[in-house]
Amino acid sequence: MLLTPADIEKATTELSGVVRRTPMVASRVLSERSGADVWLKCENLQRTGSFKPRGAYLRISRLTAEERVRGVVAASAGNHAQGVAWSATELGLTARVYMPTGASLPKIAATKAYGAEVVLAGETVDDALVEAQRYADQTGAVLIHPFDHLDIVAGQATVGIEILEQMPDVTTIVVPLGGGGLLAGVAAAVQASRPDVRVIGVQAAQAAAWPTSLAATRPVPAASMNTMADGIAVARPGDVPFAHVTEYVDEVVTVSEEELSTALLLMLERAKMVVEPAGAAGVAAAVGGTLDLSGKVCVVLSGGNIDPLLLRHVTTHGLTAAGRFLTFTATVSDRPGGLLALLELLRDLGASVIDIVHSRVADDLYLGEVQVTVSVETRGPDHQQDVRRALSEAGFLRAG
Repeated sequence: MLLTPADIEKATTELSGVVRRTPMVASRVLSERSGADVWLKCENLQRTGSFKPRGAYLRISRLTAEERVRGVVAASAGNHAQGVAWSATELGLTARVYMPTGASLPKIAATKAYGAEVVLAGETVDDALVEAQRYADQTGAVLIHPFDHLDIVAGQATVGIEILEQMPDVTTIVVPLGGGGLLAGVAAAVQASRPDVRVIGVQAAQAAAWPTSLAATRPVPAASMNTMADGIAVARPGDVPFAHVTEYVDEVVTVSEEELSTALLLMLERAKMVVEPAGAAGVAAAVGGTLDLSGKVCVVLSGGNIDPLLLRHVTTHGLTAAGRFLTFTATVSDRPGGLLALLELLRDLGASVIDIVHSRVADDLYLGEVQVTVSVETRGPDHQQDVRRALSEAGFLRAG
């Protein structure tokens, strides 16, 4: 179940001229915050917006003539869906893709635009995968699994080959982790020629099947999943990736939702990169104190397909986690000028008001008082503390 160097070399040759050789760019902000020399492998700039076409195209291109006639079927939350749709269209095959009912509307639209028929089924990728397998059994269509196949892993291994060529002095590679295809491929490519390079996988803590699986020495489904990082929200690691990860990967860590949203915001503000939450998992680990990094570090940005509505939500979440938004409930006099006194204090503190909601029916209000919930923009955690302290001293915030 393990790729050989010859397998990876063959995959590299077959994908040459098909997928883009994505750029490797230095990141000053990540270097400053992590203490290492950090570079970004920008798979968010790959065809269809993620690394997925590498494995999908390789897998589909190797089908027999008889298999091609039957078409292909896949299951995905979005990135693999687009990779399969694009690859099938390029190779002249029909494709049906099952996607969770909550899949991003832009990802659904893009998958259709690349030429696939889209069917919504189930609440998770795993649910959709069950339906895709059922369709394959009924019709003979070839299931293109998102991660659990040697051809898929071999295609993703070309990311590792490019990293070693673009950054020959790399000491650590940090890779987002869901089903494990990308991490397995990168680790296999690195192991073949640079076993001294440290390879680390990063999973969302609220969809983390890998730590339990590695401890059990076998793939174990996650008990629950609730993460914004739909691209790596996979309940059970694949058998093929699991064999590679256990053999070649040095460490697997998890990051919180707050760390993911903060990392996404950091990429927008400082790197000028649009990255989806799953694609920012490596960044979250690099700047969140999860990893002890040094030397030359490559962080893979695995995808950039994000729904604008989710982007707005995650950006707000990230700004709050970074201390840029503050929401508090204050008690003011219900007489004329009561609210003005609060607003003047906020003005003097340099906190910009975004929203105010009044309430006269809170349980702990006295006669002549009104409760207001205020959202303000702040400059960071220290500024938030100053604002809270001043509000308390002025009597607007009640103890407890």
